[in-house]
Amino acid sequence: MDVTLKFQPAFSLAYVKVAPNEEIRVEPGAMVSHTSGMSMNTKAEGGLFGGLKRMVAGESFFQNTWKAPADGGEITLAPAVAGDMFVLPVSGEFLLASGAYVASEMSLTVDASWGGAKGFFGAGGLILLKVSGSGKLVASSYGAIFDKTLAAGETYVVDTDHIVGMDTSVKFNVVKSGSWKSTILGGEGLVCNLTGPGRVLMQSRSVSAFIGWLSPKLPTKSSN
Repeated sequence: MDVTLKFQPAFSLAYVKVAPNEEIRVEPGAMVSHTSGMSMNTKAEGGLFGGLKRMVAGESFFQNTWKAPADGGEITLAPAVAGDMFVLPVSGEFLLASGAYVASEMSLTVDASWGGAKGFFGAGGLILLKVSGSGKLVASSYGAIFDKTLAAGETYVVDTDHIVGMDTSVKFNVVKSGSWKSTILGGEGLVCNLTGPGRVLMQSRSVSAFIGWLSPKLPTKSSN
């Protein structure tokens, strides 16, 4: 597949050219449009157990496989939230935060692995998807995407809500952002100590922070 990204960084859209009879794997709900002749097959990759593992990781139970006709085709894709998209060539393994996956070539496999605590007071876990194989991965971020390459032994601290992905060579440890008082009252929650070598991808906005800002503004039954 050949991917061109447009309308970055706020409202990114991926134009994916699919070779004749080529198949690509796409997250349910990501399709925006496609040329005539593209066909879709929906199934639980890895069977029941594989589907359940994806649900635990915050992903869809089912996955869609799109196939181009004999003369090829095009499909446009977009993530659920506003923000950027990026194309990452994977050769080996890469860890991707739950919710960031959009699409990939069939040569890549996507599996769920638990990566430590993410939130506080039931905000959920830092769930990482393990992407393995050799091929192109299309992923998304909430807000703009930026990265940092860590040298061997170099440690960098990132709020867990801002982690998009990392090389499997990066070691990580989830800790409090300060004292328990600071963690609870300071609004930072838990953070990740990331130690290189390897590349870390981050996003400029936090979905949890946006939900926290939006929730008090939503109408309630009592207000009606």
